[in-house]
Amino acid sequence: MRSDGAENDRPTPSTSATTLWERTGGLTGLIQSSLPPVVLVITNSWWGLYPAVAAAVGTGLLVTLLRAVRRQSLRPAFGGFVGVAISGFLAARSGEARDFFLADIWWYFGGSILLIGSILLRRPLVGVLWSAMQGVGMWWRHDRPSLRRYDIATAVVAIVFAARFIVLHRLYENNEVGWLTVSKIAMNYPLWAVALVVIVWAVRHADHRLGYCP
Repeated sequence: MRSDGAENDRPTPSTSATTLWERTGGLTGLIQSSLPPVVLVITNSWWGLYPAVAAAVGTGLLVTLLRAVRRQSLRPAFGGFVGVAISGFLAARSGEARDFFLADIWWYFGGSILLIGSILLRRPLVGVLWSAMQGVGMWWRHDRPSLRRYDIATAVVAIVFAARFIVLHRLYENNEVGWLTVSKIAMNYPLWAVALVVIVWAVRHADHRLGYCP
Protein backbone atom coordinates (compact mmCIF):
# COMPACT_ATOMS: atom_id res chain seq x y z
CA MET A 1 0.00 0.00 0.00
CA ARG A 2 2.88 2.36 0.65
CA SER A 3 6.35 2.49 -0.88
CA ASP A 4 9.47 2.59 1.29
CA GLY A 5 10.16 6.12 0.14
CA ALA A 6 6.91 7.26 1.73
CA GLU A 7 7.90 6.13 5.24
CA ASN A 8 9.45 9.46 6.20
CA ASP A 9 6.36 11.30 5.04
CA ARG A 10 4.09 9.32 7.32
CA PRO A 11 1.85 11.75 9.23
CA THR A 12 1.14 11.99 12.90
CA PRO A 13 -2.52 11.52 13.91
CA SER A 14 -4.56 14.32 12.42
CA THR A 15 -7.39 16.27 13.90
CA SER A 16 -10.87 15.52 12.63
CA ALA A 17 -11.49 16.46 9.01
CA THR A 18 -14.48 18.47 10.17
CA THR A 19 -12.04 21.13 11.39
CA LEU A 20 -11.92 22.18 7.74
CA TRP A 21 -15.36 23.67 8.32
CA GLU A 22 -14.12 25.57 11.36
CA ARG A 23 -10.97 26.83 9.64
CA THR A 24 -13.00 28.37 6.83
CA GLY A 25 -15.20 30.23 9.32
CA GLY A 26 -18.09 27.79 9.62
CA LEU A 27 -21.70 28.88 9.25
CA THR A 28 -20.93 32.26 10.80
CA GLY A 29 -18.21 32.86 8.22
CA LEU A 30 -20.56 32.00 5.35
CA ILE A 31 -23.21 34.39 6.67
CA GLN A 32 -20.69 37.15 7.21
CA SER A 33 -19.30 36.74 3.70
CA SER A 34 -22.83 37.27 2.34
CA LEU A 35 -23.33 40.62 4.07
CA PRO A 36 -21.21 42.95 1.87
CA PRO A 37 -22.95 42.14 -1.46
CA VAL A 38 -26.37 42.40 0.20
CA VAL A 39 -25.45 45.78 1.66
CA LEU A 40 -24.14 46.87 -1.76
CA VAL A 41 -27.37 46.05 -3.60
CA ILE A 42 -29.66 47.61 -0.97
CA THR A 43 -27.58 50.78 -0.61
CA ASN A 44 -27.12 51.09 -4.37
CA SER A 45 -30.89 51.07 -4.91
CA TRP A 46 -31.34 53.87 -2.38
CA TRP A 47 -28.32 56.15 -2.64
CA GLY A 48 -26.26 55.13 -5.67
CA LEU A 49 -23.07 53.30 -6.42
CA TYR A 50 -20.38 55.12 -4.48
CA PRO A 51 -22.20 55.13 -1.12
CA ALA A 52 -23.01 51.46 -1.80
CA VAL A 53 -19.34 50.59 -2.37
CA ALA A 54 -18.36 52.44 0.80
CA ALA A 55 -21.08 50.66 2.77
CA ALA A 56 -20.05 47.22 1.45
CA VAL A 57 -16.36 47.78 2.23
CA GLY A 58 -17.32 49.20 5.64
CA THR A 59 -19.38 46.10 6.34
CA GLY A 60 -16.42 43.89 5.49
CA LEU A 61 -14.23 45.91 7.84
CA LEU A 62 -16.86 45.75 10.59
CA VAL A 63 -17.04 41.96 10.29
CA THR A 64 -13.25 41.75 10.64
CA LEU A 65 -13.23 44.02 13.71
CA LEU A 66 -16.12 42.09 15.27
CA ARG A 67 -14.23 38.80 14.93
CA ALA A 68 -11.14 40.43 16.43
CA VAL A 69 -13.12 41.69 19.43
CA ARG A 70 -14.65 38.25 19.93
CA ARG A 71 -11.19 36.68 19.58
CA GLN A 72 -12.28 34.52 16.67
CA SER A 73 -10.01 33.47 13.84
CA LEU A 74 -9.24 36.43 11.60
CA ARG A 75 -8.07 34.32 8.67
CA PRO A 76 -11.45 33.98 6.90
CA ALA A 77 -12.53 37.51 7.85
CA PHE A 78 -9.30 39.14 6.66
CA GLY A 79 -9.36 37.23 3.39
CA GLY A 80 -12.99 38.24 2.93
CA PHE A 81 -12.22 41.89 3.64
CA VAL A 82 -9.41 41.95 1.10
CA GLY A 83 -11.79 40.45 -1.46
CA VAL A 84 -14.48 43.03 -0.67
CA ALA A 85 -11.95 45.87 -0.90
CA ILE A 86 -10.78 44.68 -4.33
CA SER A 87 -14.39 44.25 -5.47
CA GLY A 88 -15.26 47.73 -4.24
CA PHE A 89 -12.28 49.22 -6.07
CA LEU A 90 -13.30 47.58 -9.35
CA ALA A 91 -16.90 48.80 -9.03
CA ALA A 92 -15.83 52.35 -8.09
CA ARG A 93 -13.32 52.52 -10.94
CA SER A 94 -15.81 51.44 -13.61
CA GLY A 95 -18.86 53.14 -12.14
CA GLU A 96 -20.90 49.94 -12.53
CA ALA A 97 -22.32 48.03 -9.56
CA ARG A 98 -22.00 44.70 -11.38
CA ASP A 99 -18.22 45.01 -11.31
CA PHE A 100 -18.37 44.42 -7.56
CA PHE A 101 -18.74 40.75 -8.51
CA LEU A 102 -16.06 40.73 -11.20
CA ALA A 103 -13.20 39.61 -8.95
CA ASP A 104 -15.28 36.71 -7.64
CA ILE A 105 -16.27 35.64 -11.15
CA TRP A 106 -12.71 35.41 -12.41
CA TRP A 107 -11.51 33.89 -9.14
CA TYR A 108 -13.95 31.03 -9.71
CA PHE A 109 -12.71 30.63 -13.28
CA GLY A 110 -9.04 30.66 -12.29
CA GLY A 111 -9.69 28.38 -9.32
CA SER A 112 -11.40 25.78 -11.48
CA ILE A 113 -8.47 25.75 -13.92
CA LEU A 114 -5.97 25.45 -11.06
CA LEU A 115 -7.89 22.59 -9.47
CA ILE A 116 -8.18 20.66 -12.73
CA GLY A 117 -4.49 21.25 -13.45
CA SER A 118 -3.54 19.88 -10.02
CA ILE A 119 -5.39 16.64 -10.80
CA LEU A 120 -3.62 16.28 -14.13
CA LEU A 121 -0.28 16.81 -12.37
CA ARG A 122 -1.18 14.05 -9.87
CA ARG A 123 -1.12 16.51 -7.00
CA PRO A 124 -4.83 17.14 -6.33
CA LEU A 125 -5.10 20.42 -4.50
CA VAL A 126 -7.44 19.18 -1.76
CA GLY A 127 -4.82 16.67 -0.65
CA VAL A 128 -1.98 19.17 -0.97
CA LEU A 129 -3.77 21.78 1.13
CA TRP A 130 -4.87 19.27 3.76
CA SER A 131 -1.30 18.00 4.11
CA ALA A 132 -0.05 21.58 4.46
CA MET A 133 -2.68 22.39 7.09
CA GLN A 134 -1.68 19.32 9.08
CA GLY A 135 2.04 19.91 8.62
CA VAL A 136 2.71 16.45 7.18
CA GLY A 137 4.18 15.13 3.97
CA MET A 138 2.08 14.08 1.01
CA TRP A 139 2.16 10.42 2.01
CA TRP A 140 -1.12 9.76 0.19
CA ARG A 141 0.58 10.16 -3.20
CA HIS A 142 2.16 6.73 -2.61
CA ASP A 143 -1.24 5.09 -2.06
CA ARG A 144 -3.41 4.81 -5.16
CA PRO A 145 -6.83 4.60 -3.44
CA SER A 146 -6.04 7.66 -1.31
CA LEU A 147 -4.81 9.58 -4.36
CA ARG A 148 -8.00 8.66 -6.22
CA ARG A 149 -10.18 9.94 -3.40
CA TYR A 150 -8.34 13.25 -3.35
CA ASP A 151 -8.75 13.41 -7.13
CA ILE A 152 -12.51 13.03 -6.69
CA ALA A 153 -12.70 15.63 -3.92
CA THR A 154 -10.64 18.11 -5.95
CA ALA A 155 -12.81 17.48 -9.03
CA VAL A 156 -15.96 18.22 -7.00
CA VAL A 157 -14.50 21.52 -5.80
CA ALA A 158 -13.53 22.32 -9.40
CA ILE A 159 -17.14 21.69 -10.47
CA VAL A 160 -18.37 24.03 -7.72
CA PHE A 161 -16.02 26.76 -8.94
CA ALA A 162 -16.98 26.19 -12.58
CA ALA A 163 -20.72 26.23 -11.83
CA ARG A 164 -20.45 29.49 -9.93
CA PHE A 165 -18.38 31.04 -12.72
CA ILE A 166 -20.88 30.05 -15.42
CA VAL A 167 -23.94 31.30 -13.54
CA LEU A 168 -22.42 34.54 -12.25
CA HIS A 169 -20.76 35.36 -15.57
CA ARG A 170 -24.07 34.97 -17.39
CA LEU A 171 -25.81 37.27 -14.91
CA TYR A 172 -22.90 39.72 -15.13
CA GLU A 173 -23.22 39.87 -18.91
CA ASN A 174 -26.95 40.64 -18.50
CA ASN A 175 -26.20 43.30 -15.83
CA GLU A 176 -28.44 41.55 -13.28
CA VAL A 177 -26.93 43.02 -10.13
CA GLY A 178 -29.71 41.87 -7.82
CA TRP A 179 -29.64 38.33 -9.16
CA LEU A 180 -25.86 38.29 -8.89
CA THR A 181 -26.25 38.77 -5.14
CA VAL A 182 -29.04 36.22 -4.86
CA SER A 183 -27.09 33.64 -6.87
CA LYS A 184 -23.86 34.25 -4.96
CA ILE A 185 -25.65 33.54 -1.68
CA ALA A 186 -27.99 30.80 -2.90
CA MET A 187 -25.18 28.83 -4.55
CA ASN A 188 -22.81 29.36 -1.63
CA TYR A 189 -24.38 27.16 1.03
CA PRO A 190 -25.61 24.04 -0.83
CA LEU A 191 -22.63 23.74 -3.17
CA TRP A 192 -20.03 24.16 -0.44
CA ALA A 193 -21.98 21.76 1.80
CA VAL A 194 -21.73 19.07 -0.90
CA ALA A 195 -18.06 19.83 -1.50
CA LEU A 196 -17.29 19.66 2.23
CA VAL A 197 -18.98 16.27 2.56
CA VAL A 198 -16.83 14.89 -0.27
CA ILE A 199 -13.66 16.46 1.17
CA VAL A 200 -14.34 14.97 4.61
CA TRP A 201 -15.00 11.60 2.97
CA ALA A 202 -11.69 11.75 1.11
CA VAL A 203 -9.66 12.84 4.13
CA ARG A 204 -11.19 10.30 6.52
CA HIS A 205 -10.81 7.38 4.13
CA ALA A 206 -7.27 8.33 3.20
CA ASP A 207 -6.25 8.67 6.87
CA HIS A 208 -8.05 5.43 7.69
CA ARG A 209 -5.89 3.53 5.20
CA LEU A 210 -2.87 4.39 7.33
CA GLY A 211 -4.68 3.65 10.58
CA TYR A 212 -5.32 7.24 11.69
CA CYS A 213 -9.10 7.37 11.52
CA PRO A 214 -10.37 8.69 14.92
